[in-house]
Amino acid sequence: MPKELAERERVNDMYELMHELGGDGVVVGVDEVGRGSVAGPLTVCAVCLPMEPRVWGINDSKKLTPARRELLAVKIAEVATAIGFCHIAPEAIDDMGMARAIRAAVAGAVADTGLEPDCVLMDGNPLGAVPNELDVVKGDAKIACIAAASIMAKVTRDEMMVEYDAEYPEYHLTESKGYASPRAHRGHSQTWSFSAASCELLRKLSAD
Repeated sequence: MPKELAERERVNDMYELMHELGGDGVVVGVDEVGRGSVAGPLTVCAVCLPMEPRVWGINDSKKLTPARRELLAVKIAEVATAIGFCHIAPEAIDDMGMARAIRAAVAGAVADTGLEPDCVLMDGNPLGAVPNELDVVKGDAKIACIAAASIMAKVTRDEMMVEYDAEYPEYHLTESKGYASPRAHRGHSQTWSFSAASCELLRKLSAD
């Protein structure tokens, strides 16, 4: 099978599974990014994606290059029925705990779409965050609207980290996107742990 045909079939399968699981009503896909980072927010995106026109090339954001993600994000924004976001700052995660923070962010992102979904398709294990929730392990690689949410969440949060990098260049946030990396630690500690002061600064970035 030619590569181009195989790619089209892959994307078509993602849309067909979205319809099979979500049905004919209002279907929203949800995914998150930022869990496990040392700087910046937890970001959740919710996307209502129509069956047509199709966004060719859509996939789990982790399988795409940054440039490809950005191009697809533009296409998703053009065709999506609705897109919602919710960002939870690190100090809020500390207060409520990660599990509760993710549930709150999912509910916030779905509410931000302005829709009342008949089905909310989510990547991962059951959360019980919103009504009509249906969770699919590795859903970001299987279902079109979850993949779209994955891309939009990643691109949006990455843009935020680039903005923070201009204010805090010593933390190389454009490169690390707030995740632990040897370069992000360089100059602040000779180990894999930030100093207490550095860590506290990073934890407050998204609240600025």
